[in-house]
Amino acid sequence: MTYPAPVKSAFAIEPADRMKRLPEQFFASLVSKVNHQISLGHDVINLGQGNPDQPTPPHIVAALQEAAPNPLYHKYPPFSGYRFLKEAVAARYKEDYGVDLDPDTEVAVLFGGKTGLVEISQIMLGPGDVCLVPDPGYPDYWSGVALAGAEMAFMPLRESNAFLPDYSALSPRELERAKLMFINYPNNPTGATAPVSFYEETIRFAAKNGIAVVSDFAYGAIGFDGKRPVSFLEQPGAKEVGIELYTLSKTYNMAGWRVGFALGNPELVRLINLMQDHYYCSLFGGIQAAAATALTGPQDCVRELVAMYESRRNAFYGALSDIGWQALPSPGSFFAWLPVPKGFTSAELADTLLERANVMAAPGIGFGRNGEGYVRIGLLSSEDRLKEAVSRIGGLNLF
Repeated sequence: MTYPAPVKSAFAIEPADRMKRLPEQFFASLVSKVNHQISLGHDVINLGQGNPDQPTPPHIVAALQEAAPNPLYHKYPPFSGYRFLKEAVAARYKEDYGVDLDPDTEVAVLFGGKTGLVEISQIMLGPGDVCLVPDPGYPDYWSGVALAGAEMAFMPLRESNAFLPDYSALSPRELERAKLMFINYPNNPTGATAPVSFYEETIRFAAKNGIAVVSDFAYGAIGFDGKRPVSFLEQPGAKEVGIELYTLSKTYNMAGWRVGFALGNPELVRLINLMQDHYYCSLFGGIQAAAATALTGPQDCVRELVAMYESRRNAFYGALSDIGWQALPSPGSFFAWLPVPKGFTSAELADTLLERANVMAAPGIGFGRNGEGYVRIGLLSSEDRLKEAVSRIGGLNLF
């Protein structure tokens, strides 16, 4: 989103240093550029953001409609959330991943996964501490670290290593001060997935160095070619070293409902609940009831959604091949991570596509230094619009 300019006043407002440390909101500038093109009357195909384009399944909406009049939900909910919702996500993890979770000690209810990403840094980090962050990676990892006054050490994700971090490349000095690390598969922005062996290595690495792991599993339901993404929590020892953040935003098209979970290590879950006791009174009970319906009800909607994204992916990459833009299809998430042609930076290519083809892509540099050389495309429009976007790009004769 965009923010208004500071209001001039005779009284000077001096914010705390933590506000000055916050990174610039990368996507705000993208939205501003798109809105400018639209204001000029152009038909922009915006593929630069990660906002699901499908509605929430009807049976989940109906569950909210049914729950909303219940007077019980008009009062303050339990601060840590209703137990029925924590039982529901525990049941889903048992069915999908074979993971046993104690609803009382290993599940925290979040106001969306993004909230948990920012909270965990404030819980675990302080000045002088280091957080290991994937590069490229989701920019909101940076926000929590900045608010905590801590430092980041970046873990490069390179195509030569299947977009997985190389822990052996981290310096001893970084590891000595590191207390927290983020991993994210299926990955935003690269679309990469991680094998079981990577999680096994991560657990050994974290245990050896005393680093708490946060597995951002926002796209956990979205895997292609008959392969289900692996959960960090499936691996023995995972709960001893970290948590997984799970959200209903992508799995059930509930991005606006703001329902997420922190799952796993009981002490980290306890600390998240403790912090949230000081911030919130938990989610509206009607939303919690509908979220439980999503998790425990028929999962046909999830399978259909994944099939739709896979069909879009196949159509999109097929069209790319036709114009000579060569890239390996993403194995997971709803993103395409595409190499920039020679003669362009990622920002220059994104601006060229917007200004000359009215197609918005996210420049890779916005996700970190190692994102340079790529642009990210969201497969969040119909197949026809995705093909039209590629046709417009093909008309620029860049490939």
